This record gives sequence, C-alpha cells and structure tokens, in this order.
Amino acid sequence: MAEISYKATGRRKTSTARVSMATGTGRITVNKKPVDEYFPRETLRMMIRQPIELCGLTGKYDVTALVGGGGMTGQAGALRHGISRALAAVDSELRPKLKKEGFLTRDPRLKERKKYGQKAARKRFQFSKR
Repeated sequence: MAEISYKATGRRKTSTARVSMATGTGRITVNKKPVDEYFPRETLRMMIRQPIELCGLTGKYDVTALVGGGGMTGQAGALRHGISRALAAVDSELRPKLKKEGFLTRDPRLKERKKYGQKAARKRFQFSKR
C-alpha cells in the first residue's frame, strides 16, 4: 500500500522550503542531512520543531525538506512555515491553533532596496551645513 505523504511550501525572506511529511518516527531531514547537522544553532532547530510540538505530534511524522535561498535564519523560518502548512493539510482541526500562533502567516518582511542619492536603503551621505 502506498504511504500517504503531505506536501507543502514555506517561504521567508528569499528562502523557500519544499516540505514532504509522512507518518514515521519524528525524523527531520533537510537537504538529505539530519536537522542537527544542517542547522548548527539550537535556536533554529527549536524554531523548526515549534509547530510539531504545539500540535502534540512529536515523534509521529517524518519530515523531509528541500531548502534553498537566503541564509540560515530565513531557511529555518521557511521550514517552519512549510511544516505548519503540511500539518494543516494533515488535520484541518489543527489549523486554528497554528493560525493563532502565527505559523501559517507568511512573513512579508524583505530587504528594502537601496535608494539613489543615498548610501543604503535609509542611510544617507554625511550632510555638511557649511
């Protein structure tokens, strides 16, 4: 019998995570590496596990993800978003709980573009009155 897997996409900044979730032992694999190896910081690993722990499904689903673009924090945020969307697909009753915590909302913040006549997006060149 074919195993049922739930697929979802998560995004944050310029990072994208394609998440596939299937029943299993709770293993999380990111780009064919264990999550502990791919994300060295404990805070990022904790951030990724938040939606699973919130729903009380720790150790029930295996998560396989392909992550690209951006940096470590953006990728972890994209992965959390993707896992949350996949959990909402698993059981629609989990959706309000995930929505309340803000895990289903795509974080719209991006890097602001540099403006001409300025050093950066908001930083200006030094002003001399005289």
